[in-house]
Amino acid sequence: MKEPMILDHPLIKHKVSHLRDINTGTKEFKELVSEIAMLMCYEATRDMPTEVVEITTPITTDKFEVLAGRKLAVVPILRAGLGMVEGVLNLIPAAKVGHIGLYRDPTSLEPVEYYCKLPADISEREVMVVDPMLATGGSAADAITQIKKRGAKNIKFLCIIAAPEGIKRLHETHPDVDIYAAALDKRLNDHGYIVPGLGDAGDRIFGTK
Repeated sequence: MKEPMILDHPLIKHKVSHLRDINTGTKEFKELVSEIAMLMCYEATRDMPTEVVEITTPITTDKFEVLAGRKLAVVPILRAGLGMVEGVLNLIPAAKVGHIGLYRDPTSLEPVEYYCKLPADISEREVMVVDPMLATGGSAADAITQIKKRGAKNIKFLCIIAAPEGIKRLHETHPDVDIYAAALDKRLNDHGYIVPGLGDAGDRIFGTK
């Protein structure tokens, strides 16, 4: 099984610890999710190709590296994934944004799709699928399946906290997709929540609890 990339930068660790805290309010929680997403995007784009162009500085003209024009799309899994979009766009403002909506059936814990809208040229773009939590892996696996059906080929999955069960399922379903996580937790509980986790990310981002 391909190993997930656990991003153990001290800043990420610090912010994730505050994210977990039950006393962290909605405003701070939302800001932390965005900041962590930005730091994760920085790490996940290390393999983006560059090209050399000629640039004139105030002193002279010389050749320098810029991104080689590969187009990017960020696709949040609704609704919690929306909290990570701004952080990615802060680094890559030209990225197009798609949306895929899934909810988890409370009995089976399996995902049900209710919305999918992607950039028309999704097949030409490197796609970052974002969701704060990778728990059972069902939502992420199904979302990526639907995105692939619409033509996407080069996909990465970014989450803040992952459970071993979710990583296993996502790798089994989509072995070509690289997984980036800010933290790998111990397990899932009987309700499908990550332990120790941070609770329901969507409720904490949008203050609906």
